[in-house]
Amino acid sequence: MTTFDPPRPWTASYEPGVPTDLDPMDGSLVDIVAASARDYPDAPALEFFGRTTSYRELDRQIARAAAGLKALGVTAGDPVAIVLPNCPQHIVAFYAILRLGAVVVEHNPLYTPRELRKQFEDHGAKTAIVWTKVVAPVQEFPADLAVANVISVDVIAAMPLRTRLALKLPVAKARESRDALYTRVSGTIPWERVVAADPLPETHPKPATDDLAIIQYTSGTTGSPKGVLLTHRNLLANAAQARAWVPQIVRGPGCVVYAVLPMFHAYGLTLCLAFAMSMGARLVLFPKFDPDLVLAVTSKRPATFLPLVPPIADRLLKAAAEKGVSLRGTQIAISGAMALPHELVVPFEQASGGYLVEGYGLSECSPVLMANPVADNRVPGSVGLPLPGTECRVVDPDDPARDVAPGTPGELVVRGPQVFGGYHGRPEETTAVFVDGWFRTGDIVTIDDAGFVRIVDRIKELIITGGFNVAPTEVENALRQHPDVDDVAVVGLPSEHSGEEVVAAVVLAPDVDEPDVEAIRAFARGILTPYKVPRRLFVVDELPKSLIGKVLRRQVREKLLELTGAGS
Repeated sequence: MTTFDPPRPWTASYEPGVPTDLDPMDGSLVDIVAASARDYPDAPALEFFGRTTSYRELDRQIARAAAGLKALGVTAGDPVAIVLPNCPQHIVAFYAILRLGAVVVEHNPLYTPRELRKQFEDHGAKTAIVWTKVVAPVQEFPADLAVANVISVDVIAAMPLRTRLALKLPVAKARESRDALYTRVSGTIPWERVVAADPLPETHPKPATDDLAIIQYTSGTTGSPKGVLLTHRNLLANAAQARAWVPQIVRGPGCVVYAVLPMFHAYGLTLCLAFAMSMGARLVLFPKFDPDLVLAVTSKRPATFLPLVPPIADRLLKAAAEKGVSLRGTQIAISGAMALPHELVVPFEQASGGYLVEGYGLSECSPVLMANPVADNRVPGSVGLPLPGTECRVVDPDDPARDVAPGTPGELVVRGPQVFGGYHGRPEETTAVFVDGWFRTGDIVTIDDAGFVRIVDRIKELIITGGFNVAPTEVENALRQHPDVDDVAVVGLPSEHSGEEVVAAVVLAPDVDEPDVEAIRAFARGILTPYKVPRRLFVVDELPKSLIGKVLRRQVREKLLELTGAGS
């Protein structure tokens, strides 16, 4: 068992059956599906619009896809990009890449061409597995960034026959749905050709526990993409921590996990791609969150485990009430990425008969660090307790080597098997976030006597909207390109629907008399993913700045809170 020197008072608050530490990790992520295929060969591994894939078949598809990628020249250590929504092909591609010892690089398929290009410039992948809807931006990269193998994926091909036929009907609704999921492409390698290869031999070398598995991009605080380097050990440990936290959940076919969170996000990736597969669970895939689709499954097969964010819980609860669909049987919902309002917890738990608890994490931590107990001793308003095998301290932000007095706010620093080793190609930034082996989270917290952690403030100025991180600098740089904008500050204001909403305070160029706010927002939509575009723009005469000319975003935010009354 792993042991630690600092005291861990929170372990006394663990539920019976939850261990304080983890056994050492061995093997790799590819062993997860192999083990479930051995133990539950005929059990459904995936469900997509009602069509299921057994663990035996999933294991076979992974072996075929790995062989197909190998034939294209993919070898151990190569970065391979995935630009897909949640779909069966995503899971197969993910594990096939890892089976070769190559490195998965996840991407948001809704990113603009500019955002995708930035990340490809950073990792340099020459093979990309891409949704047909976003093939064109990848094909149009400049010559020095050209992707040699663009593999196109038609997500409709993974749907049941009846659904595929319905989408071909010559009616407007079917055409609209089909166009939202598929675009005809040329000059690519069809995914079907990749998975038609003979299976990769079992004798082919597998990755080692400490090999790099994933480059997971996080916005950071600068707005430039930073690739978090996560090993097989990191992700295996976090999946094991999640399993340890919910000993009451049955393993195998009786476990049902809903993938309503995007798997390109660290949160969805670990709890759906790793945790669910390691449980031998049925993973129900949704290409995007649609309350009607989720409720249709819930009425037949409620979720044993449902990772979500507060806006999803809120919309699901309201849709269930409107349609008269019961949420009973939903056992455990775990919320992350933003604060979970207590006024949402009570009605959700009443409707489901299960638990809705809050957790906390960062991409750099694979991502889960803490969670509330799935029990009656959970503490509303807190992010819970550090997971098994996780060490935490609260330190002086200005002197992170010094612990603050118990109960005093300070910066959270952590150690554990799920904590990453560094950023891709950024040694200086890696050094900056570690102090004597402890990772600086940038969050100000307090820890009470029972070990429950509360987030008090953020040193980082990230805006968290709908569970996604938005770096103010990136949005500001986009808005400054508009000829009517002289200066701008972007902040987050409280929103009951999305945690925070992106808001901009804009100083107009000297020659502009009448601002066209909607034109500026439309301009931003051509550069940024929709969730990054400011929901509101406020025209101001000037922005508060420090003596060295740095915009004081905190003061901007306080002024806008006064102006809008959002903080009252």
